[in-house]
Order: sequence, then C-alpha cells, then structure tokens
Amino acid sequence: MTDWQLTAKTIFCDAVGDEVTIMVRRNGSTTCTGCKKYSRPDAVTRRIIARRVARLKRPVKCEGEPCARTTRYTQKIMAEEAE
Repeated sequence: MTDWQLTAKTIFCDAVGDEVTIMVRRNGSTTCTGCKKYSRPDAVTRRIIARRVARLKRPVKCEGEPCARTTRYTQKIMAEEAE
C-alpha cells in the first residue's frame, strides 16, 4: 500500500462534452471539476454550454455526483489500494 492523500485523473466526460478532473481522497470521497462547473454555471459558462449544445446537437448537462464515471474511477483506485 502506498501513502497518499488525494489522486486525480482527467477524463473526457461525454455528458458535458468536455475534459473534467476526478479527484478521489483516501477516505473514498470524490469531487469532479465538471460537476462544479456545469451544475451551477455562471454567465460565461452558460455561453460556452450554448455553443457546445449547438455543436454537439444534444443537451450538455452534468449527471451530478456521484455519476458512473466518478464511481468507476473511485472503485478502481480503492481496489488498487486494497491490493
């Protein structure tokens, strides 16, 4: 086992059509930068989302935490920790 406090991984989130960073703490709690950015967007982010929706021709919406992506990554990290 290694001694770690936080690990992070940047992935492409198809729910929001953008790269997001998933952070997992040693206690198993997770944070996703996409959830923070896309759940309560400010005016600038709303304009970005509108352009992305037009380009992708589908809704761009964060599924919230925990989503399948954060859960998968957390399970992977915790399984590695248990080894």
